[in-house]
Amino acid sequence: MNNTGETTPTPGWRGTTILAVKRSGATIIAGDGQVSLGPTVVKSTARKVRVMTPGGHRVVAGFAGATADAFTLFERLETKLETYPGQLTRSAVELAKDWRTDRYLRRLEAMLIVADASTLLTLSGAGDVLEPEDGLAAIGSGGAYALAAARALAPFELEPEDVARRAMKVAAEICVYTNDNLTVERVGVASDSDG
Repeated sequence: MNNTGETTPTPGWRGTTILAVKRSGATIIAGDGQVSLGPTVVKSTARKVRVMTPGGHRVVAGFAGATADAFTLFERLETKLETYPGQLTRSAVELAKDWRTDRYLRRLEAMLIVADASTLLTLSGAGDVLEPEDGLAAIGSGGAYALAAARALAPFELEPEDVARRAMKVAAEICVYTNDNLTVERVGVASDSDG
C-alpha cells in the first residue's frame, strides 16, 4: 500500500502493441509477440491476437496490458457473445458495464481491440467502447507509433494487411516494448476463403 492507503500495482507480465486496420470489407488485427516483465523481455513469440467463434460468429480480438487480465476479459467477452449471438457491439457494451461495476474486473489492467465482419471496437476498463472514425485503432505501449504509421499509409492503395504489417514494423523500430514477431488475423470478406 502507498501512503494514501491504495494498493500500488506490482510489475506484471505485459503485452504491448495491437493495431487494427479496417478497409475494403476486411479488418486486420495485428499484434507483436513481445512480453515484458518490468524492463526484461521474457518472451518474444506470444500470441496476443485471438480468434473466437461463439455460435459460428467469427470475432478477432487483440489485447495490450497484463496477460492474465486479458485472458479473463477474452473469456468474459466470449460469454457475452454467446449470450448475444452475432451482436459484437452489444456484447462489448455489456462487458464494459461489468468491467466498470464488478469489483474484481475493475482491477484488471488490459485493453482490447475487437472486430467482426462489420464492426471494429476498442474497449477499456474505464467503460469506453469506441468505434474509430477512420477504421484504424491501436493500443499498447507502441500503439501511438503504429497508429501514426497506419494513418500515414492509409491514403495509399495498399491492402489492409500490408498497412498493418508496415505500421507494426515502424512501431517495432521505435518502441522498446514492441517486436516484429507478429500475429495477424483477418475477419471480413477476404477471410471467407481462408476457412
